[in-house]
Formats: sequence, structure tokens, C-alpha cells
Amino acid sequence: MRLSVIVITKDEAGSIRPCLESVSWADEIVVVDSGSSDDTAAICREYTDKVTVTDWPGFGPQKNRALDAARGEWVLSLDADERVSPELRAEIEAAMADPGAAAAFRMPRSSSYCGRFMRHGGWWPDYVTRLFRRGRARFSDDLVHERLVVDGEVDSLSSPLLHEAFRDPEEVLQKVNAYSSAGARMMAQRGRKATLAGAVARGLWSFLRSYVLRAGFLDGREGFMLAVSNAEGTYYRYLKLMLLTDKP
Repeated sequence: MRLSVIVITKDEAGSIRPCLESVSWADEIVVVDSGSSDDTAAICREYTDKVTVTDWPGFGPQKNRALDAARGEWVLSLDADERVSPELRAEIEAAMADPGAAAAFRMPRSSSYCGRFMRHGGWWPDYVTRLFRRGRARFSDDLVHERLVVDGEVDSLSSPLLHEAFRDPEEVLQKVNAYSSAGARMMAQRGRKATLAGAVARGLWSFLRSYVLRAGFLDGREGFMLAVSNAEGTYYRYLKLMLLTDKP
């Protein structure tokens, strides 16, 4: 059974090489780049000739573009800051060889925040469905936080997908800004509304849920930093929604 790896990129020159190295054993790698201003596309072409540069319609639609270009019987979807370990590779190959009734497989994801792999705060085990039979799943059309919609049974793997989520505070701020803007636009399209008081309350609740209820404090200073980042992302998402929907 052939495996296609699909990746979407935008200005990922600092992350994409380890990602593609980790799946260089796959039968096919498909990259859809949304106009990177750095060397991302050139680096990707060192690993595959299936690199397309196009516009940016949102996470879900962009991943579906990559999926439409894949030709393997099985597809593995990765983000540019994710890596497949040798242990996960072995599980993926075994799952494709003997999938049983499964149309897709989910796997735990181990994410790092400013150099530390987090084990609390809602970040572990963080199961994500990424391996699936082509033709049995597609991504939702969400601008951000897209999900894989599977037609059939989803089984589980045990080896984690490695995820370098945030390398430093600068990247944290960049992603908080980008994701909160996309999230606000998506909620506005769905008719959602927000108030300043609601934005503040949701931000506070996000911090308490991550740091206290989900024991983020056990991850030390990075646990506190992550909880603050979650609170900021939530606050700004609803603040931007308020400003979007208050316009005449």
C-alpha cells in the first residue's frame, strides 16, 4: 500500500526540513505552499517534485487541495512543525499493512512549548487523526482549527507524533495574533457575537482551565507561560470578533 504525506506551508524554512526528513521514506510527499517569502518552497523541492505554490483559502480548504493531489492509498497529514519518530513510522507501516476495519488512525501528539515537552495543561496526549485511507476522509472547510471528517471507524496508534509547537515567545505572539484573527473571522461568518466583558471572562476561564483544572502548574514555568498564551489567544479572538461585528 502506497503512502502519501501531505503538508501545507507558509514561511516554514526553519521547520520544514526536519519534518520532511522524518517522512523521506514515504512513497510520495505533496506540499502546498501559500506564497512563502523565504526558502520554504526551494527546501521542499529537495524532497519532492510535487510542490504547488498557490493562494491561502484557510487551513481546511488548503489541506483539501493537498489531499486532492495525493495518489497513495493511504494519506498522512502533517504540519510543518511536526515530525514522525522511527517508532511512529513502524506503527504507521504496520497499520497500513493490516488496518482491519479502520478507515483512519489517530495518534497522541507530544508538543513542545519554548523548548519543553508539555505533559499537562490539556496538551497531552492530545490525540489527532492524521493517517487515513484516501477517499474515506476530508478536512472541514474551517479557516482555522480544521478537523478531519472520517467516513468509517477510527483506530488508535500509541507512538506520539512530535510537535514543535512554539519555539520562543516571538513565535507565540505571532501565532496568537494569526490564529485569533482567523478564529474571529470564522465565528463572525457563523453569526457569533462578543462583548468586552465576555472576552475578558473567556480569557480568564481559559487560563484557569489550563493552569489549574488541567494541572498546567505541574509543567513549571512553561506551564504558566502556556496558560497565559491560551488566555491571550482566547481574549484576543473574542475581542477581534467584537470589533468585527460592531462595525456598521
